[in-house]
Amino acid sequence: MLNFFLSPLQYQFMQRGLLAAVLVSALCAIVGCFVVLRSMAFLGDAMSHSVLPGVAVAYLLGWNLTIGALVAAIAVALGISFVSRRGTLREDTAIGILFSSALALGIALISTIRSYAVDLSHILFGNLLGVGPKDLLLIGGLGIAVLLALALAYRPLLVLAFDPILAATLRLPVERLRALLLVLISITIVVSLQVVGIALVAAMLVTPAATAYLLTRRLPTMAAVSALLGILSGVLGLYSSYYLNIASGAAVVLSATFFFLLAFFFSPRRGVLTARLRNSLARQSRKIIS
Repeated sequence: MLNFFLSPLQYQFMQRGLLAAVLVSALCAIVGCFVVLRSMAFLGDAMSHSVLPGVAVAYLLGWNLTIGALVAAIAVALGISFVSRRGTLREDTAIGILFSSALALGIALISTIRSYAVDLSHILFGNLLGVGPKDLLLIGGLGIAVLLALALAYRPLLVLAFDPILAATLRLPVERLRALLLVLISITIVVSLQVVGIALVAAMLVTPAATAYLLTRRLPTMAAVSALLGILSGVLGLYSSYYLNIASGAAVVLSATFFFLLAFFFSPRRGVLTARLRNSLARQSRKIIS
């Protein structure tokens, strides 16, 4: 059994992949708590596809693809905040407009690249086993910056997540906090591209956090449980990818989905099967008493 866990780690690419999986999964899981609480799952999916123009431009100019993705993601995040701030459009409408526009621009630019199917495939679908030392430094640096920003703005973001009206009543800078959260989500998405890719990054933002939501009641506990589930999903997905010879990003997401299904059916307070069992026992108790 010990050899099962240690054997893959004799390769450096597996060691780097494991560290990247742990870092990215934990980061996505923590940031994802705010995404779930604010019902912003659509935003995660939209933002992940909005990085395409930046990736395409960076590729055409010979720049680092991650930097291009980061610039595009932050630009779209600030654009969503600016458009929705005017009050004439709801936030989800602004997301839909800018997301589809950025996606269309990205597709148009990528279509001019003859070899895009090969060269950009790791951005679209992730390549966890291809993470290099520089990628790890970038993931670690940006991840620490995001977590530090969340820690510094924790209380205002907490109020905004649970009650935006109360946040406005308390005269908190609601629009700035929304913009900050959008930027942090966009950075998290860019950090995750190497691991799970554009196609699957929204799942890593939402699934561990949704699982933790079913199991906990308070945000700090939810964040801790979500991070733990994210790390377990990353590790399980990496080993599944190695032994089953399947795509690493897909394996990580499927692992997270497995934990979600367990919580969805068997959560002590919110599980579907648990609730049915509790109701059945309650009916039997009332029959016995009567």
